[in-house]
Amino acid sequence: MANPKAYIFDVFGTIVNWRNGVASVCAETFASKNIDFNPHEFADLWRGEYQPAMERIRSGDRGYIALDTLHLENLNRVLENVGLLDKFNNQERQALNKAWEKLPGWPDSSPGLYALKKKAIIAPCSNGSIALMTRIAKFSDLPWDCIVGAEIAQNYKPHKDAYLKSVAALGLQPEDVMMVAAHNDDLHAARKYGLKTGFIPRKTEYGEGQAKDLEPNADWDIVINSIEQLAEIAP
Repeated sequence: MANPKAYIFDVFGTIVNWRNGVASVCAETFASKNIDFNPHEFADLWRGEYQPAMERIRSGDRGYIALDTLHLENLNRVLENVGLLDKFNNQERQALNKAWEKLPGWPDSSPGLYALKKKAIIAPCSNGSIALMTRIAKFSDLPWDCIVGAEIAQNYKPHKDAYLKSVAALGLQPEDVMMVAAHNDDLHAARKYGLKTGFIPRKTEYGEGQAKDLEPNADWDIVINSIEQLAEIAP
């Protein structure tokens, strides 16, 4: 085990269960409007717009826009695609967009982070905005020391700035920092830019039929089964 001075974390999927969180809010909202649409399917469709929206920014076709705004744009697109756009006024769509602020942590996330915080700096390195990460932290009791990631970098992972500007904001070098994620592609990028890497499988992030990121696909510095285990083995 290396001796990182800081651990930075992917959040959506790694620390919080975005799918169940979004589906829960959608289920409540749909029920109030007598809308018959599977809330988990809707969450998947909404999440499906995530990477294409960010890629337009990573590619330089569009300037940086916070994920909160991209989520709202994506929501409008999905509602239109499934024929529900006229069921929601603008205020209601903005309220539904706050589903992304109400994401439950995996059972090991909060206790593991509290334990790890005693040993090193901990921070999210997420594509979420500072505002969004703050609200998720309040909702799920995530004791971050600070928030880095996309808004610090003004770009989205896996662009190099998302990692290197986050590391620089902590006053550290890449080799001093471990990126922890449930997504192999996130770790491939982090390793490319000099960070240490930790993989934690979240085998139901996309539901029972999940087909990717079930196992590590490289020799990551560590592979763990929980954030609590990471806290135990951290120097």
